Amino acid sequence: MKTHARHWLIKAASPLLRSASRAYVPGPLVEDALAWALRAQRHGVATTIGYFNADDEMPTDVMHANLAALDALAQLRPRGYLSIKVPALGYEPALLDRLAHAAQRHDLLLHFDSHAPETADATLAALDRLCHRPMMRLGLTVPGRWQRSLADAEWAVQRGVRVRVVKGQWACPMPPDRDPCEGFLSVIDHLAGRASAVAVATHDAPLARAAFRHLRRGGTVAELELLPGLPRRAVMAVAEELHVPVRMYIPFGQAWMPYALGHVVRHPQLLWRTLRDSVAGWALAR
Repeated sequence: MKTHARHWLIKAASPLLRSASRAYVPGPLVEDALAWALRAQRHGVATTIGYFNADDEMPTDVMHANLAALDALAQLRPRGYLSIKVPALGYEPALLDRLAHAAQRHDLLLHFDSHAPETADATLAALDRLCHRPMMRLGLTVPGRWQRSLADAEWAVQRGVRVRVVKGQWACPMPPDRDPCEGFLSVIDHLAGRASAVAVATHDAPLARAAFRHLRRGGTVAELELLPGLPRRAVMAVAEELHVPVRMYIPFGQAWMPYALGHVVRHPQLLWRTLRDSVAGWALAR
């Protein structure tokens, strides 16, 4: 029954979300992402670009898409950075080295996105290899809800790696699964006053407010990071009130729409809120 309902919701939501997505999603090509980022730049909003690959893409094809994204990011002011999905690259050292070399050439940060819990150890191992490159700027996403999250945050602190904190899409594989909001703030508290920089990646306005206050007490540089296609008016108001810079994660590639639909399936209330925001519009999308 649940599977049937999920399929029905995807079928029903897809045309609506595709219509709403015109205000949020740049398109399948890196040129689409760059055009969107340049519009954001005119409003003083920084960006990160991430390639959403299809499941059947070869790691070398994913690498070339990311190399193109690095070339695009080099044109932006304020500076952007590249978010990569390491499992899609097969964790292959040669491919990661090429991306690291290109990022260094452009003086851009290379950020490792978070995925399912079983990928975490391999992701950290791949990131650790690059930490030894001179003047390499690196980032890591840490989900709040996993039992290992505080240890991963400490790992990043010890290596001077910038941290993006998220609630976490995947549950902890070892019960009990932590409450995502409580886990989020636990990671924030662990980073406050110790991390080189922290991105607060949430559309939850009360949670963002609490996180920025904790980081500010620790004197930690922080920014708000948002995804397109999710409601943002309330959390943007928090950022404006607290004078926190905002960065937008701009996806490109054919796999973004299934990812966005997955959010709707898990949280059906987002469909109405997303459509409401798209009708209201936002200057960065125009």
